[in-house]
Amino acid sequence: MRVVSTAGRTTRMDIERTVTLNNGVSMPTLGLGVWQMREGEETENAVRWALEAGYRLIDTAKLYGNEKSVGKAIRASGIPREEIFVTTKFWPTDLIGVDAAFERSFRKLDLGYIDLYLVHFPSFVPGLGRPIRKRTWRGFEKLYQSKRARAIGISNYGVSQIRELLSSCSIPPTVNQVQLNPFSYDRELLEFCASENIVVEAYSPLARGRKLDHSSITPIARTHNKSPAQVMIRWSWQHQTVVIPKSSHRERIIENSEVFDFELSPEEMRTINSVK
Repeated sequence: MRVVSTAGRTTRMDIERTVTLNNGVSMPTLGLGVWQMREGEETENAVRWALEAGYRLIDTAKLYGNEKSVGKAIRASGIPREEIFVTTKFWPTDLIGVDAAFERSFRKLDLGYIDLYLVHFPSFVPGLGRPIRKRTWRGFEKLYQSKRARAIGISNYGVSQIRELLSSCSIPPTVNQVQLNPFSYDRELLEFCASENIVVEAYSPLARGRKLDHSSITPIARTHNKSPAQVMIRWSWQHQTVVIPKSSHRERIIENSEVFDFELSPEEMRTINSVK
């Protein structure tokens, strides 16, 4: 992903910027995460407001229990399906298997196809972690080859687990979705994924709202006439990641999208890199 400096007001074109995955699929670089949102009105409203604000990436998961509401809001938006990128996830210890789990998510979303399907978490069942991971990824490869998902990837994988996957896979992951914010910053993982042409997707970029008053971030926010949340999102984005802040409040969803009309300097990036 190439970071481009912009000036002036954030536009829909800014919000709809994309990165090309290693299989040629384009993915927006800013999206809405819907973790911990309730099925029904809360999720439907958040997705609707995000789409109205220009977001074109929505990230859900089987585990979140709100896939049905995500699909309903997208269908009701009137936006052409091909303009919206939808991610959902497979829980690796789901005993029904990859195909059946995918089919359940597919039916709940009811959007015709899924853009990105992720292994939600590497399995840590004692003594069975590696076999389960290999079996799961074989299922993902078959799913991708059947064209039922436009891209496949992983979530919460560390460097050693990615190396393990790459040593045996036929189709490499396109994305690794991980927690990334100034207080959860793994430079080695970012560099390794970049070297393997795997896009890093940052969830919890706002550290769940617990560090918005940090003494190193608030002065930078004042300098740019931005909120600390906007600075933290911009920091993740300038690390060439896809960023998916979560909010169910309309004004914050809009605020979180207004991060393309300023740029953090190299010195500011270094300062934020080193916060504790």
